[in-house]
Amino acid sequence: MIEELFLKFGSSSHAPALQFKTTPITVFVGPNYSGKSKLIREIQYFTEHGTVGPDHVILDKISLRNFTTAEAQQALKDVTTTLNPGEVMPIDHVVIGRWGTRHFVPPSSFMHALSNLASANDHQRRQACQWYFSLKTRLLDGASRIGLTNDQAFGDLNQPATSSFQVLFRDDKLRKELRDIIFDAFGEYLVIDPTQAGQLRLRLSPTAPPSEEVEQGLTQKSAKFHGQATLVGQASDGAKAFIGILAELRAGRPDIMLIDEPEAFLHPSLAFKLGAQLAKEARKSNKKIFVATHSAQFLMGCVASGIPVNVVRLTYRNKVATARLLPSRDLANLMKNPLLRSAGVLSALFFENVVMTEGDTDRAFYQEINERLLSLDGEHGIPNCLFINANGKDAIPIIAEPLRKLGIPVAAVYDIDFVKDGGTPSTKRLNAAGIPNGMHQSLNTMRTTIKSTLEAKHPQYKRNGGIGLLKDGELATAEAYLGQLEDYGIFLVPRGEVECWLGLFGIKGHAAEWLIPMFERMGEDGSDPDYVTPGTDDVWAFLQSIRKWLLDPERRGMPN
Repeated sequence: MIEELFLKFGSSSHAPALQFKTTPITVFVGPNYSGKSKLIREIQYFTEHGTVGPDHVILDKISLRNFTTAEAQQALKDVTTTLNPGEVMPIDHVVIGRWGTRHFVPPSSFMHALSNLASANDHQRRQACQWYFSLKTRLLDGASRIGLTNDQAFGDLNQPATSSFQVLFRDDKLRKELRDIIFDAFGEYLVIDPTQAGQLRLRLSPTAPPSEEVEQGLTQKSAKFHGQATLVGQASDGAKAFIGILAELRAGRPDIMLIDEPEAFLHPSLAFKLGAQLAKEARKSNKKIFVATHSAQFLMGCVASGIPVNVVRLTYRNKVATARLLPSRDLANLMKNPLLRSAGVLSALFFENVVMTEGDTDRAFYQEINERLLSLDGEHGIPNCLFINANGKDAIPIIAEPLRKLGIPVAAVYDIDFVKDGGTPSTKRLNAAGIPNGMHQSLNTMRTTIKSTLEAKHPQYKRNGGIGLLKDGELATAEAYLGQLEDYGIFLVPRGEVECWLGLFGIKGHAAEWLIPMFERMGEDGSDPDYVTPGTDDVWAFLQSIRKWLLDPERRGMPN
């Protein structure tokens, strides 16, 4: 079985390449075009050929664990099939195969190949993959997931089952277990309908089958029962994908399942249930599942299952690829914190950059400014960025620190009254930004000086100009202080607060009273002559300074 994965790169251009032992389920996350789907297919290539491909750019190698004698015997039993009419098999061989692939193999050779995987050479690994792993690996992408619930042949009950529906039809216990899972998700009973000659069809019934004989029979009573149920093929794509994946996992009996974007077509609640169920099933049946996903809900389901989960975050920007293993314990802690859950923090795993603000007005305004900067060209604005409202300045370090530990660059945006807080609040903010302890005293000395100076200029300095109230040496001190914070991803609004931006429009008010008129003034139609386009100063320059820190691969404030 797959024991360990070795990738070609690590958490930065200077870090060692990532290698990690597999858990029952491994989830690959990250922004679009970071390589998640490609890695899934590189793993599939290995299971077919026993080596990485010449054009592989993510996977370096895979180490395999030796099968025990009992495991190898069971593996041989799982893939052994019957001779076709007219076939002649060599003496002391068995025929193994699946999905139309067939090989004649001496059982002793098969047992030896699986029992010596850890020390196998390229040829021996290729044999093991050809004879076993390629037959017991299932790749599910968008099209194949939907097709999993299509009608399947009834088959010959005197011959081994050759499809997942045939396995389900013949195994009452397995069928009931799957039915319980589907009922929990949809409130209807999954049944298998044999009443169309030569075909097996999945249906969702409003009532449980009165008996196995009725469900599996060909009587008028059976036909009536199934006729009152809905064909799964007529259900939503989400229902088909959910049912199909779980049916294939349980009845298709793969040892390795590779799934690309399992959340496609699924409501978030179903994505959560699917993640939890896949993790539990992988652990229960000793399978290895590898998933590429964009869904925070699916990931939360995996982590919430309590099953050991590897979460690997991939990124790719400016021809620099990174891979970081995220401890499932840390992710579980993120999910337990109500504040972090309400802020949608796990969504940050699927973005390259994060900007965190104190309030929702700030978030909405800066996000719109960024959209307009991005519309210019690739040199402006923050690409692939999630803007998060932290619900207050005290919440920013609580959210930003764990995200940075997971390798996600988070820029924290505060109002200028950041300077009024010393003691514990100040220490938490500086620590969350990764500012060395040796700098804290000097920064707090500067902060106290700036606070006193601003309060002397105007008691309500936040709404009346911020550091714009200062001149000469006082202003230079404030700018130096803000500059040192920016080096570590903390950005203070120099003129006070978000409502101070674009003051040339003369819009007054606070929060929504300011934001709605501001958006109306900025316009929404780019062809309108009054539509506000980006400039080179004011808030436009502020966002560009945040961009500079976020896109700097050598940015300060990120844990090693």
